[in-house]
Amino acid sequence: MQFIDLAEVEVESGSGGDGIVTFRREKYVPAGGPSGGNGGKGGSVFFTAVENLQTLLDFRYNRRFKAENGGKGGSSNCTGASGDDLIVEVPCGTMIYDTATDELLVDLVEPGQTFKVVAGGKGGLGNAHFLSNSNRAPEYALPGQPPQQKRIRLELKLLAEVGIIGLPNAGKSPLISALSAARPKVADYPFTTLVPNLGVVRKPSGDGTLFADIPGLIEGASQGAGLGHDFLRHIERTRVLLHLVEATNDDPIAAYQTIQQELIAYNDSLATRPQILALSKIDAVDDEEVAEIAQALSEVAQQPVFLISSATRTGLDPLLQQVWQELDRLEAERQAEKLALERAGFPVLK
Repeated sequence: MQFIDLAEVEVESGSGGDGIVTFRREKYVPAGGPSGGNGGKGGSVFFTAVENLQTLLDFRYNRRFKAENGGKGGSSNCTGASGDDLIVEVPCGTMIYDTATDELLVDLVEPGQTFKVVAGGKGGLGNAHFLSNSNRAPEYALPGQPPQQKRIRLELKLLAEVGIIGLPNAGKSPLISALSAARPKVADYPFTTLVPNLGVVRKPSGDGTLFADIPGLIEGASQGAGLGHDFLRHIERTRVLLHLVEATNDDPIAAYQTIQQELIAYNDSLATRPQILALSKIDAVDDEEVAEIAQALSEVAQQPVFLISSATRTGLDPLLQQVWQELDRLEAERQAEKLALERAGFPVLK
């Protein structure tokens, strides 16, 4: 399946049905009067977030969405049929922008969250509506409102809690494969991974946590070099970053600093994102060299360095324990902040 995380589409609501001009023509009703009904309301276009979609692939082939028009009014004061609304499903994490103004219209994060992009036109009034003491036989009606049209941009940001980052060939895909049931393509050359890979890793409690392997981070990624510019946006939603540095790299310190610089260049807030540092592929380097690299890396990063090998599963359990502890800490902080806001009388989303 192709991974598509950007799409532009056109949406159009249904137009309102026209009101009509008719008069009653019934036996024994010599002065029946006007009986033209109002037009029906046009359908609206809604976008809703669903859990069973992971990509915007469908929007590559279908770029125009139109709701049904309202029906015109009928005789005997009958209102026209309302047009059916059109509900378009998108993955959770989809942001919708108005391309004309670049305004963010909505960020669809929660399953079932729905947003009306364009509203259907109102139905026109039939001549029965204009009956009055001064006008007993109105011979005019109003047309329905025209449809609303809008060109929008859909931008998908993955809702993974843990983002695995590093230079190409740092061992990101082997790690997510070792930790979860995900089976991304793995090879011994750079840029094997061309799209984000998702994997669910089970906590000791049994709950699933979504990990994302973010591909294509190289020097200049924040300015569009390589594939990084396309996929750096997915890091923004992650709560914890798992930074892999390859032990077989010619200069592991420079590799670490390159990624750090690109994160900051893309978004300053990423500099304060909790980050766990791991030295990968330690099975390919002798123990003494691994210890030297880990010590130097720890001094530069000012944090502990976990030693792992996805091939032999060495060090994966301690690494996961640190991930769970960090996520638990962040959740506790979030709940404490939420409680403080509630006590202060501020409305808080559940």
